[in-house]
Order: sequence, then C-alpha cells, then structure tokens
Amino acid sequence: MKIRKVVIGVLAVVIGVPAVLILVLLVTLAALNRTSGSIVSSGEKREYLLHVPQSYDRTRPTPLIISMHAAALWPANQMNTSRWNQLADKNGFIVVYPSGTGFPRIWHVDDGPGLEADVRFISDLIDTLAATYNIDPRRIYADGLSNGGGMAFVLSCKLSERIAAVGTVAAAQTLPFDWCKESRPVPVIVFHGTADPIVPYGGGTLGDRFNPVKPNFPPVREWTASWARKNLCRGDPTASAVAPDVERIEYTDCAQGAGVVLYTVKGGGHSWPGGKPLPEWHVGPTSNSISATGEMWTFFRGHPLTPP
Repeated sequence: MKIRKVVIGVLAVVIGVPAVLILVLLVTLAALNRTSGSIVSSGEKREYLLHVPQSYDRTRPTPLIISMHAAALWPANQMNTSRWNQLADKNGFIVVYPSGTGFPRIWHVDDGPGLEADVRFISDLIDTLAATYNIDPRRIYADGLSNGGGMAFVLSCKLSERIAAVGTVAAAQTLPFDWCKESRPVPVIVFHGTADPIVPYGGGTLGDRFNPVKPNFPPVREWTASWARKNLCRGDPTASAVAPDVERIEYTDCAQGAGVVLYTVKGGGHSWPGGKPLPEWHVGPTSNSISATGEMWTFFRGHPLTPP
C-alpha cells in the first residue's frame, strides 16, 4: 500500500535508524501505546486515549478536541507532544487522542476504504463520548501532526457537519481540494516550518533516503490559499510578524466566517511549535516562540459550529 511505504520512510527519518531495525523498534514502541478505551467501528477494534479535566461539570456542555498522532506514532505520543492536557485543565474542555491502524499505525489520507473506515471511527468515537459526557455539539474540533493533520483535513471534508474547525501542524498533504466536495466551509489554522525535512514548506518530493515513494507535496502557502478559495474568502490575506521567527497570514471575509490562518515558522522543522521536541537532528528544530496548542485553542474558541 502506497501510504504505508511512505510511513516506513518517514519513520526512518523520525527515529533515525536503518530500515532493517524499524520492525524491532516498532515492537518496542508498541509497548508505549497507552490507551484508555476502545470501541468497535467498521467491524474493527479501535483505541483511544481520553483526558477529562477534574473541573468537568456534567451540567455544562463541554468542548471536545480530537487530536491525532503522526504516522508511525501513537496517542500518548501526541498527548505529550501537543501538551493539550495542560490547556484542557485550565480551560475545562475534553481531549481525546484516537489511534490510527496498522503496523506501523497510520491515518488513511489517500482516497479509499481505509479513509472511509477512519472517518467512521471518528464519527463513532464522537457518538461514544457524547453518550457518556455532555459534549457541546457546536464545539467539536480536530487537529493533528503530519499524517494526523492530513486526517484533520479529511474530517473537514467528510464530517463538516460535526467538526467546527480544524488545525494542522506540518501537514500539507496530497489529496486535492477538488476531492473535498459538498462540505460546508470549515475554518482552519495551519502551522508549518520552513526547514521541515519531511513535508517541505516549498512543496515537492523527498529524497530516496527518506521516502522511496516520493509523494508530491504542494507548497504550504499554495495549499493554504487553496483552502481559502474553498472557503470563498475574499480579498488578499493580511500578514503580521508575531515573533522574530514566526509570520502570521490570515484570510478574512470568508463564507460563514470560516477564516483561514497560516503560521510560518522560519527555520522550524517537522515539529509542534511550543510542544515537546522530537529529535532535532532528524526532524529539525522545535520553535518555542509560539504555542501551536494555545493558538489553536484561541482560534477554535472563536469558531463554533454555525448552521449553514
């Protein structure tokens, strides 16, 4: 399967070992895959890791954040990398970290039955959590790193009636926007480093050392502009410097208030700004000039689901 070959190449970059040792390391990494629940979706057992703040009040509708891990990683890794739990405790929302499938585990962001099964899983997971907790249906959000961010894009197309807004980190991907049909405009906040060695900021393919399949990634600015066109944003974007190494571009005046924001991290790698760093010598630097998690929450909070 094409996407699984891509993952093997990416994993070799992320953990920095020869390909012959990847399977051995995957066995070890599997032991770190701590989850707290599971459901059966599309006939398959699917797992997730849930965080409910101590301040949770059953009488109050509560926002839900769905945060998805990168290819070949796992829910606890995404929890530690993004540091969503700390913000959830301060602001009183629930966070769930669902798990992809396979070995290594991935999200299926190529059009096919795997994608449909992943979308069904997320929809079933929302239903499961809503049956136990007082989830606010107007404030359900999705985000992810790399392959997980690609899945957030998929959800913006396939579950636009349930997902209020999405966030992506290092995640411009190859599904074309004309694939995303008959969905409402979904607000998006994007973070991407200019020195990302896995998903190049300027687009294009990876070298043979990293990826034998050579996916053709779109330039990040072009990908973001395509999202703005999909959301029927009018006028040119506004740019501002939010830190010496961070530029913010915002598209406004969009259909149904579905704004589009891009944070460009100059010299940033395939990493989560303000999050727990991945190995710098393999994925590039992690900027602490901004917090992707904090900026996402501010953006999400301002974009509840509204009727068409």
